[in-house]
Amino acid sequence: MLMKAEPTATLNPDDAGTPVSVKIRERIQAARKRFHANDNIARFIEPGELELLLDEVEIKMQAVLDSMVIDTTSDHNTSDTARRVAKMYVSEVFKGRYVNQPTITEFPNAEHLNELMIVGPITVRSACSHHFCPVIGKVWIGVMPNEHTNVIGLSKYARLAEWVMGRPQIQEEAVVQLADLIMEKTQPDGLAIVMEASHYCMAWRGVKDMDAKMINSVMRGVFLKDPALRREFLALIPGKN
Repeated sequence: MLMKAEPTATLNPDDAGTPVSVKIRERIQAARKRFHANDNIARFIEPGELELLLDEVEIKMQAVLDSMVIDTTSDHNTSDTARRVAKMYVSEVFKGRYVNQPTITEFPNAEHLNELMIVGPITVRSACSHHFCPVIGKVWIGVMPNEHTNVIGLSKYARLAEWVMGRPQIQEEAVVQLADLIMEKTQPDGLAIVMEASHYCMAWRGVKDMDAKMINSVMRGVFLKDPALRREFLALIPGKN
């Protein structure tokens, strides 16, 4: 007598053998969200998975070193390089992709402040999404509050900048992301941001120009509409007038 065949088991994405990167990617795709290099995906990462992701990146980084014909077994300088690089990407330079936005305490504008405020220069560190080369620079932030604006501490501007810049970026998009975030958090009449940075994809490779910098700005609200206010902001940035 022939036995009835058992149905084939359906692959469960939570199976122990499934790489954690696949599980995270499937959650993002199920939510119909994107996961570009400069996106934050923290809400799709479950507790304990960042350490597993670090382990996975280490294994794949070791494969890269092997393909580059680097003897990490007998070379004491590279024996732990795969782990160091994995930790650098996941836990440090690209941390802004994998952790939640820093907690920002907002206060009402009790004194009805309505004068131009400038914060900077804030040192920022990022990496270009084309070559993963460092982008190092400074950011100046100008805020024109109104009586309904939420006030945040000066250090919080730096924390928000660090969170946004801690992803593979192009500078133009990074500044827009930062502007959107600060506008959402503070609701001012206007916001102005200027960023100046050195790009090591130009200094370290390619044309190898060590002196070239990129400067770009984003103007919102009254800074966009009022040329006099825009000039005042730019004039008050040291070395930019």
